[in-house]
Amino acid sequence: MSRHIIGSLLLAFTVMVVIFLSYAFTFPPAEWSALWKEKVLGVPFVVFLFMISGCVGALFGVSFDWFWQKQWRTIEHALLQMEQGNIDLSHKQVTKELYDVWEQIEKLQKHWLEQTKRAQKLATEKVKYEEELIERVISEERNRLARELHDSVSQQLFAASMMMSALMETYAGGEREKKQLKLVEQMIHQSQLEMRALLLHLRPVQLKGKSLQDGMKELLMELAQKVPMEIKWKIEEVALDRGVEDHLFRILQESVSNTLRHAKANMLEVLLLERDGFVLLRVSDDGIGFDVEQTKSGSYGLQHMYERAAEIGGTLKIVSIKNKGTRLEVKVPLV
Repeated sequence: MSRHIIGSLLLAFTVMVVIFLSYAFTFPPAEWSALWKEKVLGVPFVVFLFMISGCVGALFGVSFDWFWQKQWRTIEHALLQMEQGNIDLSHKQVTKELYDVWEQIEKLQKHWLEQTKRAQKLATEKVKYEEELIERVISEERNRLARELHDSVSQQLFAASMMMSALMETYAGGEREKKQLKLVEQMIHQSQLEMRALLLHLRPVQLKGKSLQDGMKELLMELAQKVPMEIKWKIEEVALDRGVEDHLFRILQESVSNTLRHAKANMLEVLLLERDGFVLLRVSDDGIGFDVEQTKSGSYGLQHMYERAAEIGGTLKIVSIKNKGTRLEVKVPLV
């Protein structure tokens, strides 16, 4: 402010001196006192002189103040934008006097961007570490539960099933009691299937360096030894990316688990084929079937399978007919 006032006063004084000397040399007065009587535009010359110089000084002061206010507003706006994180300093123009300040702002912006990148990188690494830690803890807990269930409940169900089979062979009672015992045997059998499906969820077989084909064969061979169900498979050798193999294997696990728990099927067939630039995974059973549209909206397992198929650029189609069975088909383009 002091700079503006002093500049305006100096300019006004300079203008006043220039006008006075110009008038004095152009129209030399006989006596200097006559200047008080001389009029310009109906105003005494001395008053006119002060008016002109004052107006010029005021105009200069207002212009000068407006110019510097604009420069400071530019700096203020830049700082505000930096605070909000969306500043662009590449095309800003400032005066030479404020250039050093502007350079400091640019340095602050670069430093802020670097700090932001570091903070985001640390946040990403932290989330990744936490996810890995949580996944490891969940995996260990799932394995522990699976071991306990296998060593206790699963063994007890197996023992109960064997005892019921022996009892049914030697029982000589009435038909009503025999039907009830048969119903109990079926319930134990279904509970065994439910338990095996639960164990498959809790402790799923992982590929662990094996190919998709090897993992599928290992899973199906293990199931064939444990469940009273006819299991068929035809698995062709198909070269796939690791991520595609993992997603297809998880879809197979979910589908087999659903069959064991709900289908009441006697036969399960799994196909892995390559046809016309696509890899096809097909899982079929001869179970009781279900309403696909009604079940899809409320089934987390089905939604998860649809999402996994979409993540690898494929499609999943399920056809189910009541008392005829269900067929699940995943179709993924070979890239």
